[in-house]
Amino acid sequence: MGSGAKAVSVLILVAAEMAGMSLWFVSAAILPEMARDGAISDTRQALLSSGVQAGFVLGALAIAISGLADRLDPRRVFAACALAAALANLALLVLPPGGNGAIAARVVTGALLAGVYPVGMKIAVGWGLRDRGLLVGLLVGALTVGKAMPYLAAYLGGTAWRPTVALISVIAAAGGLLVLAAGLGPHHARAPRFDPFAIRIAWTHPRIRRAYLGYFGHMWELFAMWAWVGAALTVSYAVSMDTLAAESLAKLSTFAAIALGALFCVPAGWYADRVGKAEITIVAMAVSGAAALLTALTFGGPPWLTFALVALWGIAVIPDSAQFSAIVADNAPPELVGSLMTFQTALGFTLTIATVQLTPLAAEAFGWPAVLAGLALGPAVGIVAMLPLRRRGTSDMS
Repeated sequence: MGSGAKAVSVLILVAAEMAGMSLWFVSAAILPEMARDGAISDTRQALLSSGVQAGFVLGALAIAISGLADRLDPRRVFAACALAAALANLALLVLPPGGNGAIAARVVTGALLAGVYPVGMKIAVGWGLRDRGLLVGLLVGALTVGKAMPYLAAYLGGTAWRPTVALISVIAAAGGLLVLAAGLGPHHARAPRFDPFAIRIAWTHPRIRRAYLGYFGHMWELFAMWAWVGAALTVSYAVSMDTLAAESLAKLSTFAAIALGALFCVPAGWYADRVGKAEITIVAMAVSGAAALLTALTFGGPPWLTFALVALWGIAVIPDSAQFSAIVADNAPPELVGSLMTFQTALGFTLTIATVQLTPLAAEAFGWPAVLAGLALGPAVGIVAMLPLRRRGTSDMS
C-alpha cells in the first residue's frame, strides 16, 4: 500500500480511537453533579472510576487468552466493542447514580474498551516498523484527547450531567463505525494466543522487564492524576473562590491538562524514533514527577499558578506511555509481540485499580498535597528502571 493509503487509514484510526476512548472518564467528569443527585458515598465514587480499570483488565486478559483480535478482523472487534461500550455508558441515564447497576455499567464499559485501545494499537503498528514510536504515539495522543472530552462536555453542560453521558455515547458509537473504513497495513500479522511463556519472558528478558517496570511507575501516577486531579483542583481553587466556580474551573483545568498531554504524544513519538525511546520516557517522567511535587507545594495558592502547574503536569504525564509499549515490541520475539503488549497493558491497568481506588481515601486521611506528592514516587521508580535502556546506557541489563 502507498503512503497515501497509510496516511488516510492512520488518520481514520486516530479519529476512531479518540471517539471510542472518550467513554473512559465520563463518570469522573460528572461526579460532583451525580453525587448531588444521588448522595453517593466516597467509596462508591471511587468505585465508579476504578470500575473502569477493573473491567479493562478483565477485557484485556479475555481478548489475549481467546485470541479474538487475532482470529477476527481487528477493525470489526474495535467497532463491536466501541458500539457496545456506548450502550453500556448510556445505561447511566436510567440507573440510580452510584448504585450497583451504575458501577457494573462502568465495569462493562471498561471491559469493552479493552477491544478499542489494545486492538487499535495492533492496527497502528501494522503500518510501520521504523516509525513505530510515532505511530503508537499518535494513537496514545488520540486516546488521551478522547479521555479529556468528557471534562469539556461536562464543563459546557454546567450542572446538567445527563447530556454529557448522551453526547459522549453518541461520539463513541460514531468512532466504532468510522474505524471500519480504515485499512490494515503491510506489517499486520496474526499474533499468538496468550501463552504462559509470554509471562515468563516478560521477567527473564532484561530489556522487556525494565520496560514493564518503567510502565508500572508511569501507570502509578497517570490514572490517579487523570481521575482525581479535578477533585483535588476543586479543593485547591475553593480556597480563593466559591464552590461552584471552583468546580467549573477544575473541569476546564482537567480538560486542558489531559488534552495538552495528547498534543505532545506526537512529537515525543517522532523524537523517540530518532534519539531513543528510553530517553523520551526518562525526560517525561522527570518533568511529570517534578510537576506533581510543585503542584503539591503550591496547593491552595493562586488559581493561575495551580492551573499552569497542572497543565505542565498533564503535558508530561502521558507522552512516555506509547514508548514503553514500543520498547516491548522492539525487543520481543515477533511471535510473542501481541501477547507481551497485551499482558503489559493488563498488568499496568491492574495497578491503576488500586491507585484510583485508594487516592480519594488517602486524600481524606492525609490531604491532597501529600497524595499529589506521593504520585511522584511512580516516575522516580520508572526513571531508575529505564536508565540502563538508553542508547548510551550501560550494557548491564541484569
